[in-house]
Amino acid sequence: MGFRGLWFLLALTAAAAPAAPTTIHLCGDSTMAKGGGGSGIPTEGWGEYLKYSFGSDYVVHNAAIGGRSARSFTREGRFTEVAKVVKPGDWVVIEFGHNDGGSLSNDNGRTDCPGDGAQTCQTTYNGVKETVLTYPAYYKNAAKLFLEKGAKVILNSPTPNNICESGKCVGDTSRFDYYAWHAAAELASPDVYHVPHKQYAVQAMMNLGPATVNANYPKDHTHTGPYMADVMAGSFVLGLKCGTTALGAAVKNTTESLTKSFYGACIPQNSTVPI
Repeated sequence: MGFRGLWFLLALTAAAAPAAPTTIHLCGDSTMAKGGGGSGIPTEGWGEYLKYSFGSDYVVHNAAIGGRSARSFTREGRFTEVAKVVKPGDWVVIEFGHNDGGSLSNDNGRTDCPGDGAQTCQTTYNGVKETVLTYPAYYKNAAKLFLEKGAKVILNSPTPNNICESGKCVGDTSRFDYYAWHAAAELASPDVYHVPHKQYAVQAMMNLGPATVNANYPKDHTHTGPYMADVMAGSFVLGLKCGTTALGAAVKNTTESLTKSFYGACIPQNSTVPI
């Protein structure tokens, strides 16, 4: 075979080769992680159900791990490990908040420095001096790491705890809901998005009612059973469908199929931050 024939064969083979699937990388805590809250009573993280909303041209890499905050995920090098396998065109979803509160006076290695900007706090954790950043700073630093790899980033607000625990479903907001939005707003990048995951999850739980919701928090008020984990995944998917991302456009579920169910309507958002 001559050079021209070999070149033609290689070109034909390359053209026929299927494109590698786009990966959706998930960085979060036990509410997202495989196995949810760990051993004992079965729980599950919502990240395990996200794959069912996408076709074969997308795969989900669930790198979430229980007990982590934006701070500890950073300190342990977990964002860096995810970045090593990120390809240009991939998506990274970041969602923390359940372990980020508390006080640094008795440091558990997870609590962030208070504030929404460049504030820092000094602490000693596990015998090592550490400069602790704010929650938005950890979010922004992680987003920049993935942007450098050519990925698009979604900064989520955290899912709620069980809002129906008292027998009546009540709304839930925290500073981390604002901080997640604020981090996306400050980055002001066309490749950084915000999904108000908590708002969508609260809306779904309100519509489901206390009997269904309480039956699907089998361990405590934080960790979901499989059914409620699926609800949390669907709440995030609705947030995507109601937004403007190419990832939302790739979702197999139609917006109508979600909004006509217990998930509820699209939630208006601040138009200055892409969703």
